[in-house]
Amino acid sequence: MMTKEIRPWLVLAGLTLGVMVTNGFVRFAYGLILPAMRAELNWSFAQAGWLNTANAIGYLCGAVITALAIKNISQTKLFSIGLVLTTLSLIATGIETSMWWQTSWRFLAGFFGAMSFSTAGALVGGLFPKNPRHSALAIAILFGSGGGCAILFAGASLPLMLDKFGTSAWPFAWLLIGGASLFFLPFSLWAAKQLKTDIQKNKSSMPFPIRRLFPITVGYGCFGFGYIVYLTFLSAWMKQTSASPVFIAVEWVLLGMCITVSPFVWRHILARYASGFPLACVLVCIAVGSALPILLPGSVSLIISAIIFGISVFMAPSAIANFTHKNLPAESWGRQMSLFTVIFAATQTVGPYAAGWIGDYFDNIGVSLLFASIILLLGAAFAFFQKPILR
Repeated sequence: MMTKEIRPWLVLAGLTLGVMVTNGFVRFAYGLILPAMRAELNWSFAQAGWLNTANAIGYLCGAVITALAIKNISQTKLFSIGLVLTTLSLIATGIETSMWWQTSWRFLAGFFGAMSFSTAGALVGGLFPKNPRHSALAIAILFGSGGGCAILFAGASLPLMLDKFGTSAWPFAWLLIGGASLFFLPFSLWAAKQLKTDIQKNKSSMPFPIRRLFPITVGYGCFGFGYIVYLTFLSAWMKQTSASPVFIAVEWVLLGMCITVSPFVWRHILARYASGFPLACVLVCIAVGSALPILLPGSVSLIISAIIFGISVFMAPSAIANFTHKNLPAESWGRQMSLFTVIFAATQTVGPYAAGWIGDYFDNIGVSLLFASIILLLGAAFAFFQKPILR
């Protein structure tokens, strides 16, 4: 029989598997499959970046719709519907090779992924309402371990599989991660059902204090623009520098492992501060990880880059969720997280295509990684000045 102590952690595990699909497989497996797709379909960097931009546009639309729908539909239902349709979108991506088909399903995967991802952060806030430390750890595990396990799984399997069967096997890579998502689905749906939430239609909630939240909002927007460049084009840049498939796999496995353990590295900072300081620290680390392999080329620098970037990247959503939970009333969490997600999604749409264009212009995608690093440092500067907001 499930005890009261074990049950919340099992629910967290189910929600984390959902984030593994919506945040990990949808957004970041593409970076591993991209070199094969680009070689097989003869794409430019801009065309390759466009598909992640299409995904980001879908994510933006999904975030906006979720922010509106949350007033009439429960967060549990939005999470579950989004997760089911995201899984189907991943499977559909591997069925047809044409650009219009790929664009459509990358858009829909982003749309439904945002619906599930933005409500997951609010749902997990109800697991440990009387234990701030457990709550901060749960939020960090949700965003960090979910995405990290997805990258670990994809990194350990996709580069070697594509090397063995050739670039023409890229549709099977999508079917593989779609099948894994389908396997996780029942447990994730069960977890969401355990956290039945009320519709917030008739509840009075605190208005979004955009002026007082301006520094952290800009910081999170810069995160959306900057982080996606590394995860979209890392494999392409490594291919450009003649890295072997085995080393690419090792790099992504290391990245995934570091992301998975990152909640335990950052939990004390997240639990201690109610300001923008945690986000500022996270963004500095992501910027360093993005720029390091370009400024100091070599295998050692790439490994250090994966460690620094991995330890930090998924802690940005955790820092935002933790800030929201510490500074706003519980009835506002779902709506405020959705609004933060809209800001993040809007800037995320620009990153991949802009980076691809810069890479084509200089014929070196490494220049795009440096540009993204500068944007991340700018975001850190803004987030540093975010003060706590009294409820």
